[in-house]
Formats: sequence, structure tokens, C-alpha cells
Amino acid sequence: MATKVDGVPGPRSNNGHEMAPLNTRARGDGTHGVTIMLSPPDRSSIGSRDGAGALPDGDPDRAAWSGKMQFFLSIIGYSVGLGNIWRFPYLCQQNGGGAFLIPFMVMLILEGIPLFLIELGMGQRMRLGALGVWNTIHPWLGGIGISSCIVTLFVAIYYNVIITWCFYYFFNSFRYPLPWGTCPQINGTDIEECERSSETAYFWYRTTLDAAPSIDETGGFKWWIVLCLMLSWTVVFFIVMKGIQSSGKVVYFTSLFPYIVLTIFFIRGITLKGAGAGLMHMYTPKVEKLLEPTVWLDAATQVFYSFGLAFGSLIAFGSYNTPKNNCVRDVLLVSVCNAITAIYASVVIFAILGYKATLGVDRCIQVNKHVLVKHSLLESVHVDNSEYEHVMAGLNSTMLKDWEFEKCSLEDQLSSAAEGTGLAFIVFTEAIVELPGSPFWAVLFFTMLLSLGLGSQIGILEGMLCTIFDIDIFKRIRKPYVTGVVCAFCFSVGLIFTTGAGEYWLKMFDSFAGTIGLVVVALMEMIAVIYIYGHEKFTEDIYQMTGTRPGIYWQMTWRYIGPAIMGCILLSSVLSMILRNPTYGAWNGELGVIENKSYPNWVMGIALAMIIAGVLPMPVVFLLRRFQILKVDLDIHQGSIRRNETTASTKEMIDEDDDDDDDDDFSGPALGGPVNVRSDSDDEDEPPTMGKMLAKQAGKQQFKNQQHLTPTVLGATNVSRKKPFRMEVVDF
Repeated sequence: MATKVDGVPGPRSNNGHEMAPLNTRARGDGTHGVTIMLSPPDRSSIGSRDGAGALPDGDPDRAAWSGKMQFFLSIIGYSVGLGNIWRFPYLCQQNGGGAFLIPFMVMLILEGIPLFLIELGMGQRMRLGALGVWNTIHPWLGGIGISSCIVTLFVAIYYNVIITWCFYYFFNSFRYPLPWGTCPQINGTDIEECERSSETAYFWYRTTLDAAPSIDETGGFKWWIVLCLMLSWTVVFFIVMKGIQSSGKVVYFTSLFPYIVLTIFFIRGITLKGAGAGLMHMYTPKVEKLLEPTVWLDAATQVFYSFGLAFGSLIAFGSYNTPKNNCVRDVLLVSVCNAITAIYASVVIFAILGYKATLGVDRCIQVNKHVLVKHSLLESVHVDNSEYEHVMAGLNSTMLKDWEFEKCSLEDQLSSAAEGTGLAFIVFTEAIVELPGSPFWAVLFFTMLLSLGLGSQIGILEGMLCTIFDIDIFKRIRKPYVTGVVCAFCFSVGLIFTTGAGEYWLKMFDSFAGTIGLVVVALMEMIAVIYIYGHEKFTEDIYQMTGTRPGIYWQMTWRYIGPAIMGCILLSSVLSMILRNPTYGAWNGELGVIENKSYPNWVMGIALAMIIAGVLPMPVVFLLRRFQILKVDLDIHQGSIRRNETTASTKEMIDEDDDDDDDDDFSGPALGGPVNVRSDSDDEDEPPTMGKMLAKQAGKQQFKNQQHLTPTVLGATNVSRKKPFRMEVVDF
């Protein structure tokens, strides 16, 4: 995008952005006195792939991956999460079985991969977190990074609660027999609530959660959950306290161990009775389902959340790469791995659920055989099933109803599979009880869930912390201290999930805090990169970094298809919330069932506030900077400020600011403080490093390029790089 200086068209700038003019009344002719030109830091500027303009090695002070494997495993650990285990299999089952793979793959190609490359590529290109990236593209877009950070905070608070529950089940898995295998008894009689539901449902809702009747009744804090929540945040803190220097070592376990466990379960699962029936139920295609729009919407939503898009984490991970890393190859490898993992996990889950369903049908048949023996229609309960089926076929509807026969259907058993916490803590735990050596399998399963959860939580927090450390004031504080404060704050807010209504609050957060906000952020990211930064420039950036120029597939998905899909997801999410009365499943202990209840108005008010908090920073920052309601507050990271035709009124202001000492100002640009412009001479007393030499070389090359600009374009330009200075706009 060509820039214009004082009404004269200028040449294409190197990612330069022209801010609103200052002091438009100084000259009286309608032209501008001072124009601020923003350019990205020299450390991430990209020239040609050869010669003096080659890609620099980036900021030497910025953390970097110790190796390619560490980066790849971190991305895998973040992208492959709990949703691959307990969400994707359920969607396959409900949306056409094997036919669901068609819309899933289509949305993966048209939506997931293109947006994945945008985030990873921009992070690697600019070597900044989410806040720095969007500020650098254009000051008016700074709110995208803030919105992303706020939404990520909401998700991090409740996501760690799931890890908390996994810890509780993990500790109980070492007991034999498993505590959720039988109903507790009082005076030799099973507790009525357990009898009316099931052993696993009772252990989940009463023993683990001690669930309240509704979200209005908290039921007090549950000390065992509070302790597990404290443990989970402590573990997360020690993992991320030093950034990728500490978390990068943990990902070797959190990323690889789930695949080992899945393989063990796969080998065991396919040898169980009924595994084939479960897999047939899972992947038998129901092609007619593809005609339903909701199936395609579910596929698009699953792809969006399974990649962890719009959290800022992928931008942060990309920023730790070297500028010449082949990010396109990384995106394709991670995308394929993510899809294969989801399918692989579905095979494992439904092989074991098929075994559970088969055992359930066998027990049902035994109950019916006892009824037939009681009415002298069978000689013994040990007769062959073919004889049993022959007798059952001869019964009329009245006899079936009066004698209270149970319906023994494998299809019904498999169709009752749940999703989310219901699958992990109720349905699958029931299947584990049936396996020989059940404590061993329980320990394996919940260790896998812990690994998946921690891997995703590491990525979520890394994206948020990277954004926080883009703010100058926090750069002066040691990272463990800031990380500790963030974890302590999240733990304090997370105490609401340790009450009897904790699961209801978690479902509310999951439904509202991380839905609309993330989709809006993702849509704005695509618009910002493709239509403001420019798809041609981004294409050139990818070429400079990888040596491969994105073709028509990337151009079409970036410019048209991807934004259209994100717009559809956003529209459907908003309409769903408006047209459907949001409900949650509350546990009724007297009946032993889940009842759907509507959220009270005050809870919906909190939900609406979270949605607004996640979206509002984008228009607020845009308006503040568009109309310069506040003084310039953009951290431009060694950007250059060119003074064009300085007038008498502005010259005095600038000269006075040149003499100011900003060393005591800790407000930081991102918080509305001064613009700090580092000069090449700032670090003269520091020992030279390879990064500084490359930065200086790139700066010289940029200066030479500026010499070719005509005086007509630049006017009376004086580029001062000797001292940092501050501009404060008092009157517009």
C-alpha cells in the first residue's frame, strides 16, 4: 500500500504506516506539519533472501526454541487437546458417522490451515506476541491483541479446572476396587441416589462434585477440589514460569505420552468383545446427514477450536522461531497430525465403548431371560440366545409391557454415548471398570487426560503471557514473578468452580466466554492481515521465509473462503444464543437424573459481560487512536519517526521533548505512555552480539534505501537517531 507524505504520493514503504497528522493548523494551507511514519523493528525486517538484505536472526534477547523438535512438540501438545478425545468422537457419532469426515476435512482445508498459517507466519515474521503484531500492522488494530488476551484469560481460568478433576480421578485410580465401580452402602443397602442413577454417575456428581441442585445454590467450597485446583495451578506455574525455557522441556512428555497411551488402549480395545460393533456404529456413513447445514457448522466449529486459533498462542510460538523457518511445512504437518489424532482417538474410544455396550446388552438379555423363566417360557437362563430371540419374537405388545421387559439394543447402547465431561468421567470410566485390572487402565487414562490438558494449558498461558510481556512495564519485571501473579489470580477466580455449582459455572464459561470473542478475533485477524497488511505483502513474507510463494489455494482461502466461513460461524453463534434459551444440565439427586434448567438473569448478565469484555477492546482502541482521544500510545519497537516539514510550532515542541529524560517514565507505550524510539547508539556500551550486528547492517541498508527518495517526497527531512525522544500531543 503506497503512502502519501504531505499530499504527494510516495513510493511503497517497507511496512510503513501513516498515523493521523499532528498540528493540522500550523501552516494554514490545509496540509500537515508533522506526519509520523511507523515501521517495524529492524530485527524483523525482510529484504531479499540474499546479500545485505537477507533475513536477520531476530532479536537476540528474545527466547527461542532449542530445536525443531521442541517447537513441533509444543505446537502438537497445544493443538491436540481434550477436544480430540471427548468432542470429536461425539460429533462423528451424531453427524453421520464416517460421513462426518467429509465436512471435517473440507473445513480443515478451507478454514483451519489458512488461518493457522496466518497466525504462525505473522508471529515468525515479526517476532512479536499478539499485541505487538497487531500494533505493528496498524495502530488502530491494537485492540485485537487485547481482546485475544482477555478471552484467553477466561479460557485459562476454567480450562485448568478440568485438569483439577483429572487429578482427583487420577489419585482415586490407585484404589482397588475402583471407587466408582460399586455403589456405597448404608447398613448393607445401596444408597438410593446411586441406585437410581449409576455407580459412575453417583461418583461424579455426588462424591467428586457434590453437585448443588442449581447454579443459584453454591453449596459451599469443596475442600478436596480446592486442594486439587491449587495443585494444578502450582504444576502449571512451575511449567511456564520461565517461558519456553521451562515448558519446552515438559512438552516432550505431554505431547508424546498421550500417543503411547492411545496405542496401548487401541491394542487392548480391538481385542475386546464388541469392539467391531462399536467401530461399525462409529464409522458407518450416513450420507443423508451431509444435507443438514448444522453438520457443516459443527465441522467448522470443531476445526476452529481444535487448532486453538485466535488465542494468540500460535503467534507466540511462531515468534520464537528463526525468520527462515519453513512455517508452511510446519502448518501442514501439524494439521495432518491433528486430524489423524482425532480419528485415531475416535477408533480407540468407540472400540472400548463397543465392548461396554456389548456387556450392557448381555446383562439386559440375562434380565429378560429371568422374566421368561419366571413365566415358564424358557427352561433355563443358560439357553442359547437364538432360542431366547425366538421366544421374544412370539410375545405380543401387552405381554412385553406388563412383564416389564427391558429393551436390549446394541444401537441404543452405543447411541447413548455422551460428550465432554460426561464421556470422560461417566461413560468411559464405566467401561474401564469392566476391564480386567481396571485400576491400571484408569491410571493410564487419566494420566493421558492430564498430559493433554497440561499441553493445551501451557500453550494457552504462553500466548497470554507473551502478550503481557509485549507491554514495556512488564519487561522490567522477572517473568516468574509475573507468571506467579497471573496464576494466583486465576486460582482465586477459579475458586467459583470448586463449589457445588462449579460444573454449571464451567459450562457457562465454556458456552459464552470463549465462543463469540474468539470467532470475532479470528475474523479480525484475517481481515487485518489480508486486507490491511495486504495479502500481497504477506505472500511475499511467506516467500522470503520459506522460499515458496503461496499459490491460488492460499489466496482464495485467505481472501474469500476463510472470512466467509468465519462470518457464518459468528452469525450462527449469535443467532443460536438469541433464538435458543440457554440452558444447563443440573443434577437432581432425588431422581438421579440430569434436568435442563435455564440460566437465571443475573448469570446471563455475567455471560454478556464476558462477551463484551472480549470484544469491546477492538472498537475502543480503534476509536481512541482514530480520533486521537489519547496521545500516541503505540509501542513501535525501534520504529522510525520521520519529521516532515517541521513548522515553528511543532519544532519547539519536539526540541523540548528531545531534552526530556524518559528513563523514569514506566507507564509504557501500550498503557498510554510515551513512544520510546531506540537509536542505534543506545547500546554502544554493551558488548556486540551477532543479533546487534545484523540489526545494524539492516539499519544501514534501510538508510541507503531512504537516500533514493526524492526531496519532493520527503521535503526537508531530518532523521535524528542520536537520542530517544517523546511526543506529547496537547492540542489537535
